[in-house]
Amino acid sequence: MSSLTTQRRDAQLVRRLAAAFTWRSDRGDRWASADVTGWWRDPGLLQELGAALGSLYDVRPTVVVGPVSRGALLGALTASALGVGFVEVRKDNGPACDSDRWVRRTTGPDYRDRHVVFGFRRDLVRPGDRVLMVDDWADTGATARTARQLVDDCGAGWIGAAVVVDALAEPQLRRGLPLRSLVDVRSL
Repeated sequence: MSSLTTQRRDAQLVRRLAAAFTWRSDRGDRWASADVTGWWRDPGLLQELGAALGSLYDVRPTVVVGPVSRGALLGALTASALGVGFVEVRKDNGPACDSDRWVRRTTGPDYRDRHVVFGFRRDLVRPGDRVLMVDDWADTGATARTARQLVDDCGAGWIGAAVVVDALAEPQLRRGLPLRSLVDVRSL
């Protein structure tokens, strides 16, 4: 596919994502919240999201990780499009059995100023894996940084974070993670 065709396809995807997105707020609310549920309703858009997120990096992962809830949905779509496995990164959910079989980390403050515990079974991400994290939104980078620490704890290699919307305020986070996105928040 030519680069011009790819650019047109990417621009069309961004327009469709923006059209299916809305900001929600009640009168008197200081902040609006992002409503991405329109993305899930459009079957064509839903089908394209996994492949689009998977194409943000040139390195092919051996496994995709995604934090619950929307990162798990998008991560599974991306893993399926790439033909690789998927690992759900659970949130505030203690291990179901022996804790030695789990890796767990606590985030720095997220967009709601919470500290969230993320984790997964240690044997699902193996030394030598090349790991891509997928999520819907990056605001503070706390989730992506924590996922990277979990991947490092398993001895696997970190490719980066692929998100639908980049709302990071600090450019050094974008470079350091690295983080790539389909849409910049300013276009919504």
